[in-house]
Amino acid sequence: MIDDRLHIEAVREKISQARTITILTHLNPDADTIGTGLGIFNLLIKDKSKRVEIVNASNMLPAYLDFLPNFSKIKACMNFEDSLIITCDCGSIDRLGFNLENRDIINLDHHESNKYYGSINVVISEYAAASQVAYALFQKLYTINIDTAICFYTALLSDTRYFTTSSVDPSVFNIAKELVDLGVDPAEVARNFTQRRSLSSLRILQQALGNLTLSLNAKVAILYVTQDEIQATGASMPDMEGIVDYARSLVTVEIAIFVIQLEDSLRISLRSKNVDIASIAKHFGGGGHKVAAGFTLPQTNLQETIDIIVKTIQKTGLLDGKK
Repeated sequence: MIDDRLHIEAVREKISQARTITILTHLNPDADTIGTGLGIFNLLIKDKSKRVEIVNASNMLPAYLDFLPNFSKIKACMNFEDSLIITCDCGSIDRLGFNLENRDIINLDHHESNKYYGSINVVISEYAAASQVAYALFQKLYTINIDTAICFYTALLSDTRYFTTSSVDPSVFNIAKELVDLGVDPAEVARNFTQRRSLSSLRILQQALGNLTLSLNAKVAILYVTQDEIQATGASMPDMEGIVDYARSLVTVEIAIFVIQLEDSLRISLRSKNVDIASIAKHFGGGGHKVAAGFTLPQTNLQETIDIIVKTIQKTGLLDGKK
């Protein structure tokens, strides 16, 4: 049975009518947004009647993803003024980094907090990754090629944390098998994830772990890195991806907080084992999933901000079963 939320015919019509298409991935990109975007790009470029671009507004992309087909084609600016926009894994339009007023948008996502900002919104929150949404949709429109399969599989592997999250169900493994059957080499993808870390990523991890504190009867773990520490280690934003999971791995911890002090803002990542932290992120103007969420705040005192977040968690009663 085809899920009505895929809007297959509406998407088919939009793409068929478009002569130029811009695929957008979100700021501070992860493997799901990049893999999903490149997967779609590798399908659409086969149609020589269309001009297609893939764009990310961030200054830096995760270098370990450079094995993905056509990774080098990702640009930092949009060249098409009236193109159809396809957004990937982005819950709110402001996280794309461009003025998209009056633009025709196909919004592909799996975040429950999605703002439904598209002309067509293909948002399925129970799916494990944006690439799962994209695969379900585009396999009905095109023949999935090996380049797209590699990108979608990489995104799926990443957003499920190697198939360990609560969103993993039999359908996820079925999709993974279908992608492997198309020619994806799981060992090669895993090698790029686990054996290509930069020295700066280990140095900033050392700093973050050195700043570890516990709160609320050791149910909350807090990690942070300062702007000075980031500069001293030479770390980039991609180097800090996944650090929050070290705090969540502690046996007593239910909620992990990781605060990155940037030049003009504080970027906060939240993770939990089973507590609905999306409500915490929403309280501070962010969003995400039940066990993985985040938000950004203006630059303020680091410790005061941490204290406010911890107090907010305490007040909600999330840790004592009140909610």
